[in-house]
Amino acid sequence: MTGRAGDDRHVSRRAALKRIGAAALAAGMSGMGWPRALAASETSPRPNFIFILSDDHRWDMLGVMGHPFLQTPHMDRLAHEGVLFENAFVTTSLCSPSRASFLTGQYASVHGVRNNFSRWDERRNRTFLERFKNAGYDTAFIGKWHMPGGGLPNLPGVDLFVSFTRKDGQGDYYDCPLFVNHRPVPNRKPYITEELTDYALDFINQDRDRPFCLYLSHKAVHHDWKPPAHLKGKYKDADLSFLAPESDKYNTWTHNNWLEGTMGDMHSVYRRYCECLESVDEQIGRLLSALEQKGRLDRTVIVYAGDNGYLWGEHRLYAKHYPYEESIRIPYIVRAPGLVDRPGRRAGQMVLNIDLAPSLLDMAGLTPPGDMQGQSFLPLLRSEGAPGRKAFVYELFRDFPFGGRVPPHKAIRTESHKFIDWLMCREPELYDLVRDPRELNNLYGRPESRPLADRLKAELEALKAQYHLVDG
Repeated sequence: MTGRAGDDRHVSRRAALKRIGAAALAAGMSGMGWPRALAASETSPRPNFIFILSDDHRWDMLGVMGHPFLQTPHMDRLAHEGVLFENAFVTTSLCSPSRASFLTGQYASVHGVRNNFSRWDERRNRTFLERFKNAGYDTAFIGKWHMPGGGLPNLPGVDLFVSFTRKDGQGDYYDCPLFVNHRPVPNRKPYITEELTDYALDFINQDRDRPFCLYLSHKAVHHDWKPPAHLKGKYKDADLSFLAPESDKYNTWTHNNWLEGTMGDMHSVYRRYCECLESVDEQIGRLLSALEQKGRLDRTVIVYAGDNGYLWGEHRLYAKHYPYEESIRIPYIVRAPGLVDRPGRRAGQMVLNIDLAPSLLDMAGLTPPGDMQGQSFLPLLRSEGAPGRKAFVYELFRDFPFGGRVPPHKAIRTESHKFIDWLMCREPELYDLVRDPRELNNLYGRPESRPLADRLKAELEALKAQYHLVDG
């Protein structure tokens, strides 16, 4: 596909390569770009990029995070060979808005995909894939799109577009009809996680003289949690006593969540969720193996993340939407050989889904455009002591009927506190995240907390104005 008209959308490949080489050289001379091992030059090609996105994967469900039984050796490997961001968040804990934020580097207020039913605007929204294509990269989007707009969109700057429209874009775990560049194709594999990975392998294994940028977006681990046959029942006897005490009292079909869940108690659903997640990990292992066999692993930046977190009974709640930690925190792992200071470390600085696009562009030697509200985490990769953001805004718009039970709201999350401004129906909430990490003790309304609440409310309003965020 070709790009749309614009200042930088019809740059020739020769000019683009020249521009990238000059940018990388200048960055290297200033000490802020790629280290010598990965810098773009006439004798050293530019790095490849792979972004892997899963659905509903909350931040602490990884082997490397100490989960009691879940096995994720390949995600763990990425963490051991890169950086695991322990304080990573989404700016909206909902599939469509979060996915649009990863692609654009913008808040939902700005890109306009404010819930699972608002349209992706092809006229104004540009993805980082388009910008990579204009810089001379081969590009692919493979997997779940799940943003409304009358079917799959035209994505300028994307060479290969593999996706599905089944169930309003949610797809099926088994025998999910696929479209390749908008044309229906027969299924090659019955299980969706494996089939999407096959397309990704086809793309990265191609012989090419240009670097590539791949966006691989899985249906898993969204409901209805159907694991592959060889993993089904693996965790049926797993001890779940570590879950929130109220979790075993939930029937996901009848207790206020029937549109989000499936028949059965929460414990059986949780076990299937883990089995589906292990399948995602297996397929990451296939990608790593293929890159190693091609000699491309150490010339490829790999980022893994989830599109939002998930509540498993905490606060007597289930699923997402809410501004609590279990809902808004995500796994965020970056493997960038030669770039990461002390691989295997964990970073405590806060990073967001809107930071992905500017970070990838920055790592490629490209200047992130001014309309991206995220900030590059490249300095955090290069230096363990680099400063991170002090606060961010979380926003949720009306999402009837799926999130109709959750009033729209804005929240500010700092390094130590959270203030939630419910825009209707509820009183604000204030939490000390250092002393009360599970957010069980609402401080709002207490006389001694009034100055803190007023200060956070003012800071929230200032950030809303800075980023052009709207209520609704």
